[in-house]
Amino acid sequence: MRIVIAGGHGRIALRLERLLAARGYEVAGIVRDPAQGDALRDAGAEPVLCDLESASVEHVAGILQGAAVAVFAAGAGPGSGVDRKDTVDRGAAVLFADAAERARVSRFLMVSSMGADARHEGDEVFDIYLRAKGEADEHVRTRLGLEWTILRPGSLMDDAGTGLVRLEAHTGRGSVPRDDVAAALAELIETPATAGLTLELVSGSTPVAVAVKDVAGN
Repeated sequence: MRIVIAGGHGRIALRLERLLAARGYEVAGIVRDPAQGDALRDAGAEPVLCDLESASVEHVAGILQGAAVAVFAAGAGPGSGVDRKDTVDRGAAVLFADAAERARVSRFLMVSSMGADARHEGDEVFDIYLRAKGEADEHVRTRLGLEWTILRPGSLMDDAGTGLVRLEAHTGRGSVPRDDVAAALAELIETPATAGLTLELVSGSTPVAVAVKDVAGN
């Protein structure tokens, strides 16, 4: 099964690529910098060059052709300005979802953010980021051809993962290691019964696989 990840050099994406490659999946990661290719290869993923800020839906659909799953894990990053919150966190996510639908990639996972809300108020850069992520999430929900799941992690940490999380529609504020976000994404990919759910993720006391099965109703 082929899985394509947007933002393939991101800190969550590289962890996810390693997990999926270890499970035997064919993994590709979309990057815009050729210099990032070796890191993806080391993680077991095929690097695919594409700038999602300027690419057409048709071009990205071509990259996604034949994939079973698409994962949007791209982000403008904490040091970026207002413009890139729109072009990456909203625009690239919308483009990727539209391309996945056009390429008939039914399973779609969106890495969003806790607090994402298209109607979030405020003028700070983080407020604009939360609005951009909220708008992208709302767009994904309108894509009738996608079996989407939206994952909204709490504050991200680089601490080693514990494998223990809280995964619910509403968890309340909290933090979570990127290791555990990647582990949750890997389980969600393999649990299509979570389609149509928007889920928050923080550290907790439930093993990742069990938490995913619980929200899926299994």
